[in-house]
Amino acid sequence: MPYLLGFAVSIGLFLAYVASRPGAFRIERSRTLNARPEAVFALINDFREWAKWSPWDKLDPGLKRTYEGPASGKGAVYRWEGNGKAGAGSMTINETSPARIEIALNLLKPFPANNRAIFTMEPDGDRTKLTWAMEGENPFPAKVFGVFVNVQELVGKDFEKGFDAMQEVVAQA
Repeated sequence: MPYLLGFAVSIGLFLAYVASRPGAFRIERSRTLNARPEAVFALINDFREWAKWSPWDKLDPGLKRTYEGPASGKGAVYRWEGNGKAGAGSMTINETSPARIEIALNLLKPFPANNRAIFTMEPDGDRTKLTWAMEGENPFPAKVFGVFVNVQELVGKDFEKGFDAMQEVVAQA
């Protein structure tokens, strides 16, 4: 019986700890790219360009992509469905200007989530400081996941891969 009580207390403490985690998250990385802001902007503002640099588009060679709305800019929609790694979901550009693009990111698989991706571009001569952020709510299951997995590091590595690929794309242009 004491073991059962100890187990119950341990579970209770764990659940209390998880519940105390932040209710929202923000993951952000920045990199200065050797490209003019308009070149970087064009790669982000047109979802058809994402296959060239997005780390998640490369997870499934057979990724099914569909596009709706305008070819680029506000109202452009990108839907994808792929394997277990790529998952399924959609992105919609909600706001766009030469210095900032905000995207509604709606994941369906492997788990549902509604987040925002925000790209800001700051000119630096012929270079561009690009900041890529993702933010959203942190529901209880995500809080549990975050206890065991460093989501900042996990997603941050993908952002870094995206920066590397984007730099390669603009260098070839």
